[in-house]
Amino acid sequence: MGRAMRLSIDVRLDYGISGDADVLLQIEAAAMADQKIESESLTIWSDSPIRAVRGEDGIGQRCWSRGHGRFTAEYKSIVAVSRERVQLELYPATPPRMLDGELTPYLMPSRYCPSDRFEGFVGREFGGLEGGPLAAALTEWVYQSLEYRCGSSSGETTALDTFASRSGVCRDYSHLLVSLARAGGIPARCVSAYAPGVDPPDFHAVAELWLAGDWRLIDATKMATCSDIARVCVGRDATDIAFMTVFGQAYLWEQRVTVTPLD
Repeated sequence: MGRAMRLSIDVRLDYGISGDADVLLQIEAAAMADQKIESESLTIWSDSPIRAVRGEDGIGQRCWSRGHGRFTAEYKSIVAVSRERVQLELYPATPPRMLDGELTPYLMPSRYCPSDRFEGFVGREFGGLEGGPLAAALTEWVYQSLEYRCGSSSGETTALDTFASRSGVCRDYSHLLVSLARAGGIPARCVSAYAPGVDPPDFHAVAELWLAGDWRLIDATKMATCSDIARVCVGRDATDIAFMTVFGQAYLWEQRVTVTPLD
């Protein structure tokens, strides 16, 4: 394992809330074996108490708050990322019947990742491949086939829509890769993350595929590598990994995400 990549993360969310609404935030980098939190602070301007709960699969945490009128949150941290390089082609396949039970949801279709609709395509285009070689081929296909274009999708866009339009943003790349991997019998999940070099600077979405007994981080946009990605949370699709969910009506004043390498 190489030298750690240290990232400085600076986030500001400034929204207006119509009336009163509960707000669920997922913006704190997760403390994990391959990413250490050196320092961090989360400040939320709210008259109500803040409540933290565990994130999906026990990764990271979600933070509940209450919004009324102006709702502002600021998060700052320094994260040291240290993980091995992903070498997809070298990872053997694991038959679905041999997987542990907690991986089963990541083989199934979900709201934005209708993987069952891609089984025919994966069988025709990538027949004979499995495991890591299949994951590598799917990742390259998504990268080559899609055009990264801001504004080309919305919060309702599914992987099937992205497959048809051949365009999208990081969220759409993640959804499509996850859908194709599941269709090929590889457990896959979406990951909300921070990474330097994301253009435009924002929260980033990548994928994790279960290969050779572990989750392997993959950015199908190729804007980031596994060695400079700091996970925030994981889940089946965007439903689980949204950085902010408002149980009511909200409108944007300002949103800023800055990720800077320190080494």
